[in-house]
Amino acid sequence: MHTEIYLDANATSPVLPAAIAAATLAMAEGFGNPSSSHATGMKARAMLDAVRARACRLLGVGAGSLIFTSGATEGIQTAVLSALCAIRERRAQGEATGDLLLYGATEHKAVPESLAHWNRLLGMHLELRALPVDASGRHRLDVLRELAPRAALVCTMAANNETGVVSDLDGIAAALDGSSAYWMVDSVQALGKLALDLAATRIDYAPFSGHKLYAPKGIGMLYVRDGAPYTPLMCGGGQEAGQRAGTENMAGVAALGAVLEALEQGAAFRTHAQLARYRERLAGALQSALPGVVFNAGFEVSLPTTLNFSVPGFSSKELLDLFDAGGVRVSAGSACSAAKAAPSYVLVAMQLPDWRCAAAVRMSFGPMADDAFIDAACARIAHCGEALRASCLIPSSVPSESRDGVIQLGVDGACTWMLLDAASRSCAIIDPLAPLAERIADFVRCQGYRVRAIVDTHAHGAGRAALLALLEGQLERAASRDPLGWPADSECIALANGMLVNAVTLGGKVLARLPQADGDFGRVTYLSGTALHEKKLAAADVRFAFTGVALAPRLAALIGPQTILCPAHEQGSMSCTTLAAEETQAAAGPVQELDPPALERFLRSHPDALLIDVREAYEHAAGAGGWQGRAAHSVPLSRLADRLAVWLRAEQRPLVFFCRSGGRSARAAACLQRLGYRNAWHVSGGLNLAR
Repeated sequence: MHTEIYLDANATSPVLPAAIAAATLAMAEGFGNPSSSHATGMKARAMLDAVRARACRLLGVGAGSLIFTSGATEGIQTAVLSALCAIRERRAQGEATGDLLLYGATEHKAVPESLAHWNRLLGMHLELRALPVDASGRHRLDVLRELAPRAALVCTMAANNETGVVSDLDGIAAALDGSSAYWMVDSVQALGKLALDLAATRIDYAPFSGHKLYAPKGIGMLYVRDGAPYTPLMCGGGQEAGQRAGTENMAGVAALGAVLEALEQGAAFRTHAQLARYRERLAGALQSALPGVVFNAGFEVSLPTTLNFSVPGFSSKELLDLFDAGGVRVSAGSACSAAKAAPSYVLVAMQLPDWRCAAAVRMSFGPMADDAFIDAACARIAHCGEALRASCLIPSSVPSESRDGVIQLGVDGACTWMLLDAASRSCAIIDPLAPLAERIADFVRCQGYRVRAIVDTHAHGAGRAALLALLEGQLERAASRDPLGWPADSECIALANGMLVNAVTLGGKVLARLPQADGDFGRVTYLSGTALHEKKLAAADVRFAFTGVALAPRLAALIGPQTILCPAHEQGSMSCTTLAAEETQAAAGPVQELDPPALERFLRSHPDALLIDVREAYEHAAGAGGWQGRAAHSVPLSRLADRLAVWLRAEQRPLVFFCRSGGRSARAAACLQRLGYRNAWHVSGGLNLAR
């Protein structure tokens, strides 16, 4: 995909061309300091005043004040500081002020962290308490009414950044009736999407951020109600009528002014009804592409520009990788916490099921979206769904190309291994994990495999039972099975040391079960190989050993030095290893990496190098799998063990791994280096930096 579909506007928006032009003009011609008294400064002052006046009209500021800031975080800090300083002064004068700092449980983290920061620095010792929300994501007004007499400051949102849920501001105001508490409303997501008449409300403070509505980063506004207390966060220059020191960001103000002008004129911004129709179209595209998708916030109570959803059987990372490969930019909840692998605290507060909280994806667009953009977005979403179907990750009526070899799947460091034989359309599944049961079953049905065995290396959970229930029609019948799932009527073969073991065949492959030895305590190892001669599996022909939680002491006599050991749990970042690597325990050293410019030079000097895309097959199918026009081999990280069995037995030609961001390619290169493959490299930053 050569163009991107940007659907992460709640994180930040593209900058309006008119805003870029206005900022450029301000820097080129309107560069004066608005505090200067000469003509150049007065022109800058006139522009500053004009933008402020337009913002005041749009927001209904009335007799209140509007201060230009660097963004919403500064506005939040200023509002919290102002309120707490006033509370401290009132308390010193003997007034009753309340002892609670209340904030919505779904607030942006900037709010509770600001409250905690200034409460500590000012020595207020007030109690911070989260105001709960109901299942729809709206504040519990019954709880607020109960706590209002004790509240000193209440912080809520106009609309939530993750779910788009719009707060009942009138209901909150009514619940605060009679309370002396100050009230701050984070209005970042409201600008350009909700009608605002601030002076007609009880709201004391309302911060805004320009970059959420087509302005550049670094410019924002703070509304302060007439009569609300105010303490500058920064002082010393007299700017902004003494309310915020520091020379104003004139380029940012000019850019914001251009956006506000477009908003005031109205033609470029879609109506609520138009935006709601766009959301319905995106929702329909998601429902067609991703069976079972669940929307985490009701459309009737949320902004028409935001969809928050989860898909059964998929993590948010998998969906983000899929969409990113397809050129669709979305996020997992708030961009500010995207690097944290934790469930969405917003959805947790709404008491949604754990899987939905952990797997949520946010799709958001700006109020200037048009039909052509939504058409392109829906087409791209459909393409991503087709990539999943082609990879057998969701049900498909179209037969898929059969896979062969070993596939690794995982959950939180635990591993499931699938041994596949394309020629015979048969497979075996080792250490199935319950959370993966649906995905494995869909894959097996899509590929049309016969399941020869579903076995565990140790008694470790309900995964096998869950998978047996789903694949009853595909599993070959056996007279009986042992407690770990091994069929009792399997055939007998000999291993390298002459030991007779039970085995099942999968076309040209064999899966053998080592008998338990003294001290194994219910642990079993399985060997897989090819080239079975006279019912004997030579050590050199053992390609994989599924070792479970510990290595069998007698394994060295049964396998070759390049046999790939496939454990039930990853060791650090290593998904597989060899006996040679385990015996030496040698540190591999830093991963060899190339940045995109260095990669071009490397490929010119190493024409035999292989470019290898380690993104998963559905990502490779969703987006171009090459590197800036160069062909690349698709070897997903889940298939790395399968390819290791080939690479470690061949000449060490240079291998250059890449992925979306560099994380998975670094793991692949590190694995090969540790196993003694010296010519393994990865591309730092991945495709993200190549575009």
